[in-house]
Amino acid sequence: LFYSQYAYYMLNKPAGVITATMDKKKETVLDLLDDKRKDLFPVGRLDIDTEGLLLITNDGELCHRLLSPKHHVDKCYFAKTDLPIPADAVKKFEEGIDLGDFTSMPAKLEIIGDCEAKVIVQEGKFHQVKRMFTAIGSEVLFLKRITFGALPLDESLKTGEYRALTKEEISILQRNQIKR
Repeated sequence: LFYSQYAYYMLNKPAGVITATMDKKKETVLDLLDDKRKDLFPVGRLDIDTEGLLLITNDGELCHRLLSPKHHVDKCYFAKTDLPIPADAVKKFEEGIDLGDFTSMPAKLEIIGDCEAKVIVQEGKFHQVKRMFTAIGSEVLFLKRITFGALPLDESLKTGEYRALTKEEISILQRNQIKR
């Protein structure tokens, strides 16, 4: 039996599952894994209704480097909104949006359809992406993280499926490459 010190997984998180290590009432992202090591944890959080790329590991140092805003690691999301996204939203996202309790760091918004956009943020505060869209007059109906740093979600992973990261993918994360 091969045992390595660190484990690295990519999960295509489904909506309805919480990003936590344990919960008495709701299914957690760790419940979806066959690996039952007690030291695994998600890298950052995705809201219960947000889908997409979630990394799960037991490498605390890597986790810190990927989440610390001073390291400027891009996280890209695909969003569908209830109303068309105003053209001036691109500039507002670039300037940072006052969300009341904080102003978001500059973010990149790419409008790809009337009610569809990609948004890249480097921080991940509570409901941040949804709150940024609310601030420009659109409600997010669907949100999915599609990249974390330079690592894209494996499109062959169905919602709820996961796989171990390849050596190359781990190396990409460790080098903390940024894809712009």
